[in-house]
Amino acid sequence: MEITVGEHSVRHIRRIVRSLLSEWELEPLTFAVELGVSELVTNVVRHVPDRRCRVVVARQAAGVRAEVSDGFAALPRLETEVDEESEGGRGLALLDAVVDKWGVSPGAGGKTVWFECHGCPADADADADAEVSR
Repeated sequence: MEITVGEHSVRHIRRIVRSLLSEWELEPLTFAVELGVSELVTNVVRHVPDRRCRVVVARQAAGVRAEVSDGFAALPRLETEVDEESEGGRGLALLDAVVDKWGVSPGAGGKTVWFECHGCPADADADADAEVSR
């Protein structure tokens, strides 16, 4: 979807993501995908002057890929040291902590920040339990 986001957009986008994951029977990925999309859309609200972006959530054979593209060429940075009292700077660190992989693809006059969540954590736990019991 191509939208102009505002302060309340994240809540609505989270609902859409939750609905897609439910439809795809990938509920175990809900926390990570919702958090990832929320952080990326929040970055658009905070840092992209026109607040316009394109949000894609796609099912893949091994999970989900999400992308948030905008027309602002400045690339995001993963902050390694953030002041405890700072209200910002943690979004990409949170993303890094909950997804399998992520990156930034520069484009003509903008960028796409993407991430992937592979498989279902519940399936991975079941596979690990099965391996231990053999």
